[in-house]
Amino acid sequence: MIFTKYSNALRWFIIAASFTIVSLILWKTYEFFQHFKDEERTKMENWSFAQTDFINSDTNANLDLTLKILNSNKTTPMLVINEDGELVSYNNLDDKKITDSAYVKKLILKFEAENKPIPVKLGDTIISTIYYGNSELLNKLKYYPLALLLIVFLFGAVIFFFYRSNKNATQNKLWSGMAKETAHQIGTPLSSLIGWTEILKSENVNPDYITEIEKDVDRLQTITERFSKIGSIPTLERADIVAETINSYDYLKARSSNLIDFELITPDGEILVNLNKQLYSWAIENLVKNAIDAMKGRGKLTVEISQLEDTIMVNVTDTGKGIEKKHFNTIFEPGFTTKKRGWGLGLSLTRRIIEDFHEGKIKVLHSEIKKGTTFQISLKRAH
Repeated sequence: MIFTKYSNALRWFIIAASFTIVSLILWKTYEFFQHFKDEERTKMENWSFAQTDFINSDTNANLDLTLKILNSNKTTPMLVINEDGELVSYNNLDDKKITDSAYVKKLILKFEAENKPIPVKLGDTIISTIYYGNSELLNKLKYYPLALLLIVFLFGAVIFFFYRSNKNATQNKLWSGMAKETAHQIGTPLSSLIGWTEILKSENVNPDYITEIEKDVDRLQTITERFSKIGSIPTLERADIVAETINSYDYLKARSSNLIDFELITPDGEILVNLNKQLYSWAIENLVKNAIDAMKGRGKLTVEISQLEDTIMVNVTDTGKGIEKKHFNTIFEPGFTTKKRGWGLGLSLTRRIIEDFHEGKIKVLHSEIKKGTTFQISLKRAH
């Protein structure tokens, strides 16, 4: 309980501490990079002094130290260009490419961008200029902060997805518990309704009324079964998708506005598909109700079943307000809704029923603003 109370503050503290640590590491890396860069410049300046000393030296002078300095550069790429722009010497560069004057010019421009050139003077006269670039080690060190940021980003992404999946798992358990409790609560008044229906049969009541009441009671039983199945793996059985679609269609048509023009297009004969009848009818019901809401209770709604080889398509088409193309995928996300009232769970649940439980596909096949939308369910034929 205490952890739950302070978990949000602890999470932000960890994020802030991680950001601070990463910032300090990056800053220290930058300082080390600059220090290393300054050392390389000092080394090149010493090399220029040694070059000047070598030029000014007498024949009999001891040049051991000078030559040692001149030969000490084993890592930093460099060019020595005289006052006429000619290449005098070079270090740590490709011997084959250095003969190309265009290549040398490119190197000069590159080295100038990386480091300020160092003049070699004889008295007050500049006799040559040293152009040098960053050593291989310095170039690798330059990309170290980027690698560190990438590692931190990947680590953060792992934590984020772990936290998100854990949160989703908790929410799924909550929804499953609520659904099962709802099914349990519906069971008590449903049993009473069945009893009252039997009493009405013994009275002088119009049989048509009793038939419609029984249909609603059956629908409540179906809804109870749907909710009781949430959180568990549903059982699929071979069923005629045409007959199941017609059953859902007829029930919804009888209880919808007369201002809606319903149309059902089906092939002749049965088409067997591995279905969970209760969940499939729930998916069709969600699509039809969504279409009715989109048309605001007035328009044309078409349910069409077609087949292409082993794939069965069920299209639900309305003449409603339409969906923007950018929302074709997001409308299936939990919580997304364009309605003022609603939780945005209907299409999300429908996708889960079709894709997770029936291994099918559902998508927005076509939509045009103010003209209508077509949702398509695709399922495999049972063999």
